[in-house]
Amino acid sequence: MRIAVSSDMDEPVARLLVEELRARGHEVLAHGALSPGADPQWAVCSERAAREVADGTADQAVVCCWTGTGASIAANKVPGVRAALCTDAYSADGARRWNDANVLALSLRLTSGPLLGEILDAWFAGAPSEEAEDRGNVTYVERLDRGRAEAAP
Repeated sequence: MRIAVSSDMDEPVARLLVEELRARGHEVLAHGALSPGADPQWAVCSERAAREVADGTADQAVVCCWTGTGASIAANKVPGVRAALCTDAYSADGARRWNDANVLALSLRLTSGPLLGEILDAWFAGAPSEEAEDRGNVTYVERLDRGRAEAAP
């Protein structure tokens, strides 16, 4: 799987994220502080990683900033992206299952190495629910995205 990864800071957990994804057999497309010469601002690098998901260049993305909040906000401004800030394995599983999330947002401050492994395990093991209510909610969010894209100048 091709995974776009962004971080606004070159922190140990961000480097560990890239190493872990590669060890799991994924191709990593790095942005921000993880890519020499790239703009490391959280809004910029998160948007770039999210756009790769939206345009099909990447299958999924992981966006990081100190709290994870800014990265998730920026990623969610890209139509077609459903970014979820996950602080544990349960929220990662739920984001994939109930929300069909395609971008994982992480906090550089709160995510330890062992926790990172648990979150990634749950994220990649998770699959979107086929239940009508869950699919209906995701379809509704997709309609919101289309409406926003049509209203954009």
